[in-house]
Amino acid sequence: MDHERLNSPSTSAISLEVMGHRLHIAQDPNSKHLGTTVWDASMVFVKFLEKNSRKGRFCPSKLKGKRVIELGAGCGLAGFGMALLGCDVVTTDQVEVLPLLMRNVERNKSWISQSNSDSGSFGSITVAELDWGNKEHIRAVEPPFDYIIGTDVVYSEHLLQPLLETIIELSGPKTKIMLGYEIRSTTVHEQMMEMWKSNFIVKTISKSKMDVKYQHPSIHLYMMDPKAPLIAEAGTDDNGNDEEDESNPTEDEDPEAKSGPCSDSLGAIKGGNVDDWEIRRCGAMAARLLKDVKL
Repeated sequence: MDHERLNSPSTSAISLEVMGHRLHIAQDPNSKHLGTTVWDASMVFVKFLEKNSRKGRFCPSKLKGKRVIELGAGCGLAGFGMALLGCDVVTTDQVEVLPLLMRNVERNKSWISQSNSDSGSFGSITVAELDWGNKEHIRAVEPPFDYIIGTDVVYSEHLLQPLLETIIELSGPKTKIMLGYEIRSTTVHEQMMEMWKSNFIVKTISKSKMDVKYQHPSIHLYMMDPKAPLIAEAGTDDNGNDEEDESNPTEDEDPEAKSGPCSDSLGAIKGGNVDDWEIRRCGAMAARLLKDVKL
């Protein structure tokens, strides 16, 4: 991962308004662990939830009391998105990340409960250790869950199989899996999609359903339903399908066919009309392009 993908090399926290609450999420720019950074896909995910929370699947009245587990939670932003909609969330990560995650959870729960805005729709959020593939950790969180979520948890081929096996162990027949993901490697992306389609019915959420500001061509949201029976292997079954989400909006092209993710922002940059989000996005792309250049 590029260090330039941090909000700022010296940023120790981000502040983001989600569903009427101002979340303050601490991160550690000096840590070498990827889980101590707020990655952009988590911001896209929570803003997608916010935009679609007035009606349909993500309405608080339909999500109240639903059990949710977040895998590779890192700083915990995505889990708070579901908790603010009334879900009971277990947010998980490796033991090295838990101190920062627990601090974010406790502080933001306190601020939400003390806020003047309505906190009655807030569900609950707790922290647990979960190493993917660890049977003891999986039993301890008491599956199955109604929703399994994760953002930017896929970045290396060796993580695909343990992640898949963990998702299957945590799933029941009606579990919904929601993943936010940024394509960084075509090879990893292709292998991931093959594995997902072998085990799940895969739907790609349309960009039209995302927040108009918090979206980007390289960041994608997927919703998946388990097939029956679930088999945790990297098969070649082609029955999984990329589809639009339930409201059937027009879907974008294949993510791999996209042009450079900063192309839409060039005009704004030249005109001086650019915000922190676009600066971060374009800085990250520039870093990736320059990574292989030898001066």
